[in-house]
Amino acid sequence: MPKDYRIYVFVDFWNYTLSMRQKDEDFKTDLKALPKILTREAGNLVDPGALAIYSGMSVYGSYNKSTEKSLYNWATNILDTFPGVNAHFQPRMRKKSFPTCPKCHEKIENCPKCANDMRGTEEKSIDTKIVTDMISLAWEDAYDVAVLVSSDQDFVPAAEHLQKKGKKVVHAGFRPDGALLRQKCWASIDIPPLREEFRLQPR
Repeated sequence: MPKDYRIYVFVDFWNYTLSMRQKDEDFKTDLKALPKILTREAGNLVDPGALAIYSGMSVYGSYNKSTEKSLYNWATNILDTFPGVNAHFQPRMRKKSFPTCPKCHEKIENCPKCANDMRGTEEKSIDTKIVTDMISLAWEDAYDVAVLVSSDQDFVPAAEHLQKKGKKVVHAGFRPDGALLRQKCWASIDIPPLREEFRLQPR
């Protein structure tokens, strides 16, 4: 009798969003449909004769507290209410150090044109949160297959570790990006050919 496979989807929000914009600038994602399609595709890769069960999706991202409050409100009040979805959005932190001139190595504190602070912002602990959740949910035996939507090679050690422990990690991304991560995962899904199935339709 074929085994049932519980599949959990982990989405690196900005990695996914920016990659999709490069393929299709005006694309809007139906985030209710996306995890179900990725669950189906991962199930077909693992065992076409088995039942693929959608166990949930976590979406991880960052936002600028000054300019992207609406993104946080959407993630908290809308995305987080979708069936099986957990949204984890954190404010970006201002970098501690200023950039330096590549020639004289002098720190550049303010833009010479507009006087803006040159430190910018950075995502802090988003990747760590994804890895922690992938491992902790595996430890709790909450899934059999993890679908990782990201091209960031920083996830390679986590993918390798989980697979040594008997969990399959399926990479979902945008070829040729993420080649190393794709190589180290158990299998991979190329997202763009599937996108019409989860394109958000206008109301």
